[in-house]
Amino acid sequence: MSDANGTHGADGSSNGVNPEKDLSASNLPGQRGQGGEEVRVQRGMFGAANGGDTSGYGGLVRSVRLPGATNRPYGGWFDEVADELEGALEEQGLLPENAIEKTVVDRGELTFHIEREHLPRVAATLRDDPALRFELCTGVSGVHYPNDKGRELHAVYHLRSITHNRLIRLEVSAPDADPRIPSLVSVYPTNDWHERETYDFFGIVFDGHPALTRIMMPDDWPGHPQRKDYPLGGIPVEYKGAQIPAPDQRRSYS
Repeated sequence: MSDANGTHGADGSSNGVNPEKDLSASNLPGQRGQGGEEVRVQRGMFGAANGGDTSGYGGLVRSVRLPGATNRPYGGWFDEVADELEGALEEQGLLPENAIEKTVVDRGELTFHIEREHLPRVAATLRDDPALRFELCTGVSGVHYPNDKGRELHAVYHLRSITHNRLIRLEVSAPDADPRIPSLVSVYPTNDWHERETYDFFGIVFDGHPALTRIMMPDDWPGHPQRKDYPLGGIPVEYKGAQIPAPDQRRSYS
């Protein structure tokens, strides 16, 4: 009997595929990291910098922090993956502490924070090592933390092992002043359009991408619309060669 989270026996026992379902005394999940970086201070109910807050909670002030590094044991197969990855990197002559900035277990998910210059090697190791076999990268997500000084731009890669039914993430950061991250298209070719979209919306430059151009916005569009510092509203929208028809000639949707 199986579900999306792993395979279980008829008695409900777990085979260790999902650490959330394997909570024996010797195999408890790691504690959530403490003391993560503060990335912003949210004020009011919704955190909007301007505009009226009619919720009655306009005086709320909350610190928003990224989860800190998690201590061992991580729990279940998380430790197996971490051990295998570190061992494989050592075999290649790369010290794990030079490539892996920190390891985070948060909300039942495993994320390796990788130094950007080592991203392609770590990704290739995760793909090719028989004990890891993360064959599929389902995309890259961009994030902009303006207050995370020197690490304002983050790229998050979602990796899945079809062989072992596992899911992890790689997270890489870059400063606004040098928004460059190595492309993973040579390792995971399906990242082609995902990296273009992340560049389009966040301005992250993926070095080595075969054709890094905008994919959603016009190629002459100023700025990157999903950054936190992108102005909202009041921007005239113009497309090259666009013609606005007279009202009586516009398409009717009624």
